[in-house]
Amino acid sequence: DVQLQASGGGLVQPGGSLRLSCAASGFALDDYGIGWFRQAPGKEREGVSYINDWRKFYADSVKGRFTVSRDNAKNTVYLQMNTLKPEDTAVYYCARASPRLILSSWRAPENYGYWGQGTLVTVSS
Repeated sequence: DVQLQASGGGLVQPGGSLRLSCAASGFALDDYGIGWFRQAPGKEREGVSYINDWRKFYADSVKGRFTVSRDNAKNTVYLQMNTLKPEDTAVYYCARASPRLILSSWRAPENYGYWGQGTLVTVSS
C-alpha cells in the first residue's frame, strides 16, 4: 500500500526556516521521483521542487532558498526551507511521480499518482 506522510509544517516568522519531511512507505524511494507542491488559499497547486536519482528542480520563486534532499535508507524526502517569506504560506504536499514523467513537466500535478495529506506552513510575524 503506497503512502506518503508529510510533516514538519508550522508557524514561523519571516526570514525563518523549516524542514519538511515526506516519509514514504509501500515502495522504494530510489525507484521514483518525488515532487513537493504547495497550495495557498484561493490559488492553484504549484510545483515547488522535484528530486530523483540524478536531478533536482526548483521553482524560480524558491530557488536559492529551498533545498530538496532524500535519505533512501529512511525512505524519506526532505525540503529545507530557509529565508521564508509570507508568500510561502501554503499547505505543502509531497507526491510520487509517474514512472513515465517527462522531467520538463515535473511541475504538473497530473503527473503524480500518489499524494501525501499535506502540512501547513504559515509565515507571519
